[in-house]
Amino acid sequence: MLPSLLIVDDFLSDPYAARRAALGLGYDPARQHGNFPGLNSSLPLDTAPIDAAVSRLLGVTLGPAAGTQHGHCRLTAKGAKGKSGVHIDPAAYSGILYLSRPEDCASPHAGGTDFFRHKRSGLEAVPQDPAKIAASGYDDINALVEDVVNRDTTIPARWERTMRVPARFNRLLLFSPWQFHDAAPGFGTTPEDSRLVMLLFFGPRA
Repeated sequence: MLPSLLIVDDFLSDPYAARRAALGLGYDPARQHGNFPGLNSSLPLDTAPIDAAVSRLLGVTLGPAAGTQHGHCRLTAKGAKGKSGVHIDPAAYSGILYLSRPEDCASPHAGGTDFFRHKRSGLEAVPQDPAKIAASGYDDINALVEDVVNRDTTIPARWERTMRVPARFNRLLLFSPWQFHDAAPGFGTTPEDSRLVMLLFFGPRA
């Protein structure tokens, strides 16, 4: 079983090159169609070395999950709002590589990644075992996701934050996509000082 959460600091050998490449991607406001706050890059970075490194680290073969923006980067400035809040990811495993400058990550307001407990159900993640789903009071996983995640995603009062993983330059956060999570608030006013991350959505490979 993959770990529910794993933090790897100093992940890339040349993180400044990755940051420059990320900032060089296009972030066209007219091409944003997701529920997230901020701007996603139009194109992804090459993730083959990251996919291989993560696969070695976890002992399983992983690659891009179909239909996701694996390898795309996201810029989130202070005050950016999305259409959803707490959520889960459509992948077998998730990752976030923080590429904001060290001095920006050191700010008390630097946005990392938050994890939550759903107050009404008491759940911190969507159970994967049918028996646990039934014990939570739902007939199937889709009913649970609809009633917990989709219903309450934008209502902060219905969630309790259990943990914040701070942003740190060149930190890789790996976690189960079924955990209830959300990006901490963005920061900065320009691409140079805003929250900058690479998004990673992994699927299994033979």
